[in-house]
Amino acid sequence: MQVTELQAYSPGQVSEISGFSIEALRYYERIGLLTDIDRDSAGRRSFTDEDLYWLGVLRCLRDTGMPIARMQEFAGQPATDPAGVRERVRILQEHDVSIREQIALLRAQQKRLRLKIAGYQADAELLEAERSGAPRPEGPSGA
Repeated sequence: MQVTELQAYSPGQVSEISGFSIEALRYYERIGLLTDIDRDSAGRRSFTDEDLYWLGVLRCLRDTGMPIARMQEFAGQPATDPAGVRERVRILQEHDVSIREQIALLRAQQKRLRLKIAGYQADAELLEAERSGAPRPEGPSGA
């Protein structure tokens, strides 16, 4: 039987891989989003691949705007209990709806922004034409 040695990561390595600062890692541990973090013989944190996977989940939740308190609620649900898993699903479904709403709002605002850009580009072209002495282009009415 072959024993596979697990990879251990320092806080600096985890910070680089996950994109979370070392301070954020400490904070997440302090508030219970990271649990059961191993320590080496000198007392320094030592992270595993499983910890990195969980940090990926936390990164996804943060990047999509889930508040810390809601992340704590999600993380507090036991992943080994059917009721806890159902609650995690419910929390993620609600968050998915929130993301969908945010995307719709952003798309509407992007459309408005693009109209504004087009308007300013047209204004800039008119102003440049006036400064160069070129005749002003006629509008749609021919006036």
